[in-house]
Amino acid sequence: MTDAVQTGERIAKYLARAGVASRREIERMIEGGRVKVNGKVLDTPAFKVTGQETIIVDGVTVETPEATRLWLYHKPAGLVTTHSDPEGRETVFDKLPKEIGRVISIGRLDLTSEGLLLLTNDGALARALELPSTGWTRRYRARAFGTIDNAAVAKLQAGITVEGIKYGPMEVEVERETGSNIWLTIGIKEGKNREVRRALDAVGLRVNRLIRIAYGPFQLGTIDRGEVKSIGARILRDQCGHLMEKGHVFEELSAPGRKPPVRKPVKGAFGGPGQPGHAKPVQFLEDSQTRAPRGRAAPQRGEARNEGGKRPDTKRAGSKPAEGGRASDGKSFAARKPGGASATAGKPKTGFKLAGQNRSETGPAAGRRPGAGSSPDRKPRGRG
Repeated sequence: MTDAVQTGERIAKYLARAGVASRREIERMIEGGRVKVNGKVLDTPAFKVTGQETIIVDGVTVETPEATRLWLYHKPAGLVTTHSDPEGRETVFDKLPKEIGRVISIGRLDLTSEGLLLLTNDGALARALELPSTGWTRRYRARAFGTIDNAAVAKLQAGITVEGIKYGPMEVEVERETGSNIWLTIGIKEGKNREVRRALDAVGLRVNRLIRIAYGPFQLGTIDRGEVKSIGARILRDQCGHLMEKGHVFEELSAPGRKPPVRKPVKGAFGGPGQPGHAKPVQFLEDSQTRAPRGRAAPQRGEARNEGGKRPDTKRAGSKPAEGGRASDGKSFAARKPGGASATAGKPKTGFKLAGQNRSETGPAAGRRPGAGSSPDRKPRGRG
């Protein structure tokens, strides 16, 4: 063999990536003399290829492996999950659209079972997702004839052996009872042949309808019966990328000339002053520096303050004259007497306040009624 062949890829793995079949099935094909490489019948699965060879399987030339893809299919009851049925029954692959090409199923659903079936064009990926070591849970809804008690549920949850076959622990949840039937949700991780039916039959339940609703992170959801839904390359990479071996490619991410997606601006009342990428308003900057409430003038540096640390009232500062004197603006003021009308100037004019002041006063003004000393025509406020 040449150095290129020595450093190539094993033919079983190569053909599995090309979607011909699983590795195990390809090895059986080679043993049966059904695989030719460059016109010669291959007799060993240890042969390595580089992708430049002409490979023929069952008389059909194998194309270069395409980008890995995955589809979700809602299988109806009455279809066989196989490429060719010896009894001539209709298969799943007979109902698939022709444009998706040759695909293989990930696991199987028997003739009367329905629900989610995963399809892929990559045999190596199919093999990886079928292995129990992957840890993906297959979830079913089962309708069965009979009843079940807590002891039977605990038996299924712990794992059960039927006719010498050991089935692993199951997730079991009883949904409801409808007449003589009962609905359950079952979760398994191994996916052995007819596992759910045989396990439930062992505890006295006869399954008359079985629907697979989930396979790992992929859900049946609202996919119509018989519908095929393609999984995007980015989702496939996120969910299955760690299970793929070197050499796998993704359709969308490997497309020639593909550019990264452009994020469109969000429509709405965004942007403008104060938003990212725009200058903040001047008033906001001033308020943040002076910590003054918005709408009020910021205090000037060096402004005089009184002994208590508060700013003096600018309206009265410097205008209070001495008793009987004049203010700086030239206006005259009468001397303010303790009990006179000027004593209450600038204070709340409520009867309750004035009454409280009158009770606390001493001297000649003590004991006067509210309003005493004011104009005789003015009525006292606050009390009738």
